[in-house]
Amino acid sequence: MEKRVKSKEELMENKDQLIKSYYSTQPKNKKVQLLAKKEKRALGIGKDIGKATAKYVRISARKVKIVLDLIRGKDIDEAYAIIKYTPKAASEVLIKLLKSAESNAVNNNELDRDSLYVAEAYANQGPTLKRIMPRARGSADRIRKRTSHITLVVKERKAN
Repeated sequence: MEKRVKSKEELMENKDQLIKSYYSTQPKNKKVQLLAKKEKRALGIGKDIGKATAKYVRISARKVKIVLDLIRGKDIDEAYAIIKYTPKAASEVLIKLLKSAESNAVNNNELDRDSLYVAEAYANQGPTLKRIMPRARGSADRIRKRTSHITLVVKERKAN
């Protein structure tokens, strides 16, 4: 049973209700309303953010989360400064990712660069590469080379 994608006219009739239900948090026993890609584009959902994702990065998610916690919620210039002067291996990857998220927000969604801030920043565990290291008397130790998927979302800060 396939879900029918609504036309643009049908979506615009009850736009406010659809957007409200999409962004509201639902209890666990109720299903969240899923929208198709065309429906999201017609309603303008996702046009207020800049998002960048790096997958299969060869650094553990645990090490990346340390730096992500430092920049979450900060203005974009402040986040650049923090990452630049943080002596961690994840800093190189994160500065590229932040530039990408900023570019996506400014070029694709026409957001103002000066009012951007890091709204969401998270790192999930990716697949682990398993290797072995020979040990004494013919045995072996397992070496886990961990990878991570890192996501940064920048939004425009609302003027008070």
